[in-house]
Amino acid sequence: MASSISSKAPRWKTALEDALSKYKNQTVVQIATLDSQSTQITPRVRSHIFRHFLTSLTSPSLPLLISSTDIRTPKVHQLTHTSPHAELAWWIDGTQQQFRLRSRVFLVPHAKHPVYTTFQNALDAADAGDAENPTPALALFKNEDWEKRRVELFKSMSAHMKASWCRPTPGSILEGGEDEAKTWPERIDEPSDPSSPDYETQKRNWEFALSNFAIVVIEPYEVDFVDLKVIPNRRWLFRRVKKQDDWVWEETELVP
Repeated sequence: MASSISSKAPRWKTALEDALSKYKNQTVVQIATLDSQSTQITPRVRSHIFRHFLTSLTSPSLPLLISSTDIRTPKVHQLTHTSPHAELAWWIDGTQQQFRLRSRVFLVPHAKHPVYTTFQNALDAADAGDAENPTPALALFKNEDWEKRRVELFKSMSAHMKASWCRPTPGSILEGGEDEAKTWPERIDEPSDPSSPDYETQKRNWEFALSNFAIVVIEPYEVDFVDLKVIPNRRWLFRRVKKQDDWVWEETELVP
């Protein structure tokens, strides 16, 4: 039997937040996209780090999930040219719970990158008041300073993590082998002292890494949640729908 939850955080989100509060390091999620560049459409999957939720205080029923990526990776073409839809699979081992989130995914690079136009077009088209609009959660952040958010997220990364955006294009051939890899910067620190002999190198590395850094904005519209810790096991399907003036999540219990 289906039921619906009105204008508050959906139950799948509170369950996920509760699991993460107990197991803070279980933030690795798998994201599957579709690749049309080969002879047939092929699924591609990779691991991502969940960074945080982004939710409007006025509409807690419409959460976004935030991650990050290198704007040069193949998934960028897949999401902007094949399909903006993806599925996330998130297994929380500590609670024996799995969350599968069917979502629309947006990429936020720096404003001069060509992909930013795709994001801006999606942002302009988003409408929280239209039941037929597929991106009501994104619509709540039309006035967000996305460049500021992008830079802040980049700065929150460790110096060693920042250095991963200062390498050659991910997935490209490593012509020089291990010796070439040893020349890459091991850490990226924000340049602060113009009188330092390393200032120009630090500045160049910082700007290059930041130029490759992009936010991944994930807007879920269907969530399959299974709880294997309880006996008997339980499973629910949550679907986002608009009812009158509210976006709600209809729940249907399924056979696990």
